[in-house]
Amino acid sequence: MSPLDNARARLAALDQTTLAGLYRKSMLLTRDWSTDEVTTLADLAATFEAFDRAGVKTPLFPHELNYAAFFDNSTRTKSSWAGASARLGAHPVIVDGSSTQVEHGETAEETGAMLGMNAHALGVRHDLILGAGNRFMRDSKKGIDDYLAATGDERSVPIVNLQCDIDHPTQAMADLCWLRERFPDGLAGRTITMSWAYSPSYAKPLSVAQGIVTLMTRFGAHVRLAHPKGYELLPECLDAADRHAAESGGTFTVTDDMDAAFAGADVVYPKSWGPHDLMLERVAANERRDKAALADIEGRALARNRAFTDWICDERRMALTRGGDALYMHCLPADIGDEVTPGVMAKAKVDVSREANKKVYVIMALLAAAKAKDLPQRLAALL
Repeated sequence: MSPLDNARARLAALDQTTLAGLYRKSMLLTRDWSTDEVTTLADLAATFEAFDRAGVKTPLFPHELNYAAFFDNSTRTKSSWAGASARLGAHPVIVDGSSTQVEHGETAEETGAMLGMNAHALGVRHDLILGAGNRFMRDSKKGIDDYLAATGDERSVPIVNLQCDIDHPTQAMADLCWLRERFPDGLAGRTITMSWAYSPSYAKPLSVAQGIVTLMTRFGAHVRLAHPKGYELLPECLDAADRHAAESGGTFTVTDDMDAAFAGADVVYPKSWGPHDLMLERVAANERRDKAALADIEGRALARNRAFTDWICDERRMALTRGGDALYMHCLPADIGDEVTPGVMAKAKVDVSREANKKVYVIMALLAAAKAKDLPQRLAALL
């Protein structure tokens, strides 16, 4: 099939009824969306990728402005936001969260209203403090919506969660798109291992691991979560994973044995995150704006990590997987030599880059579905 025929086929196969329900809808957590909605979003992302591969331009929103506010560092997600916005004909603007007035008392609702009054979409990364990031996004969304309603403005200004304290929806959806490509027969019956791995760099958010276990359990997979004692995820995310596995016919298990988690796995996703109790300590220190306490917590978290330097994805553990050749996944950047050996990463170098590139199309799908009521017809016209 030619790239252009593939684009036509992808577009024709979209579930237009479910797609219509995504109009004006923001993805703040994947678990807020039904499985049909998640699947349709993944199908739409694949459609945009097919258009891109066929060289079909998709300038659906010319002369529009897409802000993205980052309260934490990023390379891939910033690039994906810019790439998605540009492909849709919009102008991306990346805002450093530290340059906003939040530190000086501006509320999230005020920030949302100030950015939303001129923007046509808003992305936010706010992931380091439990209980803060997702709430900030919801309050920002309220600020935008209240302003638009008060001024009689009919614009749809969606918020895209570019990583919060609970979930990393664009990453998890990109991972789902990559798995669907690698396993076209579906994820049912496949074993996917989400494992903690040692990192000496910083106490990373819990959100990638939480996003993976709450999303992949929807599709009949056997999802394993592995971590040392003390690195538990949020109970609400574990409950969602349990529920999704039961509903989909899959399973969800938790272990503190990395070898057991790798044994027979089809997919492995070794990734560090911070100790649960110290991540909770961050909350109070952040509310006090106590920089010394935050630095102390960071140091203690890294010291705690050093007790588990043997939690590494190496050639020996990869040999335990199904056929000794499981698909290695990572949100990047990986701590090479600590989370994963240089040899394993070298073998997976192209795969993890292709995995990362799916995020561009996920963001395109989120923005286009939320903003274009007649999206299938507009895409058909571009063909």
